[in-house]
Amino acid sequence: MESQNTQVAIVGRPNVGKSTLFNRLVGERRAIVGDEPGITRDRIYGQVEWSGKKFSLIDTGGIVPDDDAVIPANILKQAGVAIDESQLLVWVVDARAGITQLDEELAALLRSTGKPVLIAANKTDSAKLESESTEFYRFGFDDVFPISAEQGIGVGELLDRIIETLEHETVETEAVEQRELRLAIVERPNVGKSSLLNRILGEDRVIVSPVAGTTRDAIDTVLRTPERNFRIIDTAGIRRKGKTDEMAEKLSVIMARKSLERADVAIVIVDAEEGVTALDANIAGYALDAGCSIIIAVNKWDAVKDKETNTAIEFERSLRDKMKFLDWAPVITISALTGQRVDRILSLVLKADEARNRRILTSQLNDFFEKAVAQPRGGTAPSPGKSGFSRLKVQYLTQVGIRPPTFVVFTSGGKAGLHFSYERYLLNRMREEFDFFATPLRIVEKHKQKPKR
Repeated sequence: MESQNTQVAIVGRPNVGKSTLFNRLVGERRAIVGDEPGITRDRIYGQVEWSGKKFSLIDTGGIVPDDDAVIPANILKQAGVAIDESQLLVWVVDARAGITQLDEELAALLRSTGKPVLIAANKTDSAKLESESTEFYRFGFDDVFPISAEQGIGVGELLDRIIETLEHETVETEAVEQRELRLAIVERPNVGKSSLLNRILGEDRVIVSPVAGTTRDAIDTVLRTPERNFRIIDTAGIRRKGKTDEMAEKLSVIMARKSLERADVAIVIVDAEEGVTALDANIAGYALDAGCSIIIAVNKWDAVKDKETNTAIEFERSLRDKMKFLDWAPVITISALTGQRVDRILSLVLKADEARNRRILTSQLNDFFEKAVAQPRGGTAPSPGKSGFSRLKVQYLTQVGIRPPTFVVFTSGGKAGLHFSYERYLLNRMREEFDFFATPLRIVEKHKQKPKR
């Protein structure tokens, strides 16, 4: 990210604090600050350094798109030049004033640029204003930062996001190509993990032994394919804590959980002959807690005797019953010994990783909300409140993170706290709409309190 060609423009309607924010970010009083609208008329440039990264910052005059006066028209022209030459736009709004008609017009103008936009909800110097600043998510942009440019509140978080966005925009393609997909293989002992790893790699790189607990340490192995490079994290087999008498075995449990914490996708292996055990469910729960995308591999399928047409269906039904929390995780029957269907695993892993990195625009989520939530088909949506009659209302939602995809649901009225059935309904509809294959989804509620009189 080079400072001379990486530029960020500060835009907004008059008198929202653009120049104050500019001065705060560049660390000196470059722009004239005052209460009179339209003080800044020309573009002002400055340099910003944050977290070892540098970029150019452009301050612009207050934009009034429908004003034909000479000075506002010139300001709009100058702001347009700044927008054109910038890779990122920081749109400053006034949290005290709330949404104005001019903000609505500016939102349409900024969306038309096709450039990433971060909303800085300025003059947020109280908890009440911070809560109310969430209303700016309605414009369909993914990030709203409550800040006080005058006091410096929230500016660090804004800068972090600016750096992150600029890096994403400038090296997105290169990063996707270079980033290794981290794959963890987990199981209870002696289910076939090492054999599966060797089969995937196409060579014997890990000791395979019928003695449970042979693998004691996590072993990272890099696999290069035309589609992607994989970092395969092999882990020690996990035993029930009460049965891990040796310190080495206790450590293996800890290491397995740490391996899951740094994995993108987890392959959870279960034994086709022994069926799904409580420990299998616990291990899958570790992977879920770590935020991994999950694929369930039923190993030793070749050893299952007297298979019939519905044997696989019945096995999966039993598995789903014991792992109800993973009803979205795909199940594949394999044989690490013979190689049966092992060649399908990496394609499933790639599909899962694509889903866990999927970012849904707020505008798309708003459309989904209107179609699936605000006006659900057949009136099938459960009540959002936790108990009985509730005045709790879901206003809208936005995505705030990936790996795994994380969403904020904005609510108002009644008492905060979405009912688990409503969360489940919402997550299921989102999976259906946006194809979040094999990937956990997380929901965070932000409740707008009614102002006290």
